[in-house]
Amino acid sequence: MNIFDLAKEKKVLIVAHRGVCGGNIPCNSIPAFKAAVLAGADVIELDVDKTSDGELFIQHPGMEYIHLRMNDSIKGHPSAYVEKFYQHNWDLTPTQYRIPRLRDVLELLRGKCFINIDKFWENPEQIANLIRELKMEDQIIIKTADNPEFLDAVERFAPEMPFMALIRDAAAHEELKRRKLNYIGGEVLFDNENSSVASPEFIDLMHRDNKLVWVNSIVYNYKADLSAGHNDDISMSESPDLGWGWLARRGFDMIQTDFVYPCKAYLEREGLRG
Repeated sequence: MNIFDLAKEKKVLIVAHRGVCGGNIPCNSIPAFKAAVLAGADVIELDVDKTSDGELFIQHPGMEYIHLRMNDSIKGHPSAYVEKFYQHNWDLTPTQYRIPRLRDVLELLRGKCFINIDKFWENPEQIANLIRELKMEDQIIIKTADNPEFLDAVERFAPEMPFMALIRDAAAHEELKRRKLNYIGGEVLFDNENSSVASPEFIDLMHRDNKLVWVNSIVYNYKADLSAGHNDDISMSESPDLGWGWLARRGFDMIQTDFVYPCKAYLEREGLRG
């Protein structure tokens, strides 16, 4: 089943932000990805970085100190050094889990869900070649900002792969359509309900053009609003009607969340998800 058919069947797709973490299970880890599948995620989002000897690992650039207690980037070290580090949980305590390689995670998730590869723009050729080697093109969604340089790289190295762009302005849609990309939709970012990319008119336009619209309910920094306050925090602490419900009723096709099972259960209970 392709992602458009799944979106039609489910109404709203649930995206697990870096898997499902908590307790002793760190984000972007093998157990976090297994937990996301168990919780019923349709898509798993993950972050990719590369070591000095060219090995691709699952790691959010800039978060090494939090997740690994490294004082610098994995980019400056060979894989033999990086793979010795244990991932840390939310109490900043080392776990028994090593930093995983992208290859191992892709093979783990083969046939289980769609996979959104974030930070694709940093290593486009190598990531695309690995996806092709594993013959997983139809299971992957690659993502970059709508920066012309990044879009050029997608056109060059992965023009056939399902692609979503980060969009803050509705005007970007027309430019993306002109590109030689397998453009399937946009991940919209907005801090105001009146933003062009949050408007029913824009969502309707995207649907008429057979595009999906991804929205983030995650809160990585409460000062950096991604969905005008309709987020995981308000869904869990006050009412999911104000968060996930508002996003689903607005017409968004995909919700990225850190609370996969509660989001899924709420949407199904309210008839907002098939």
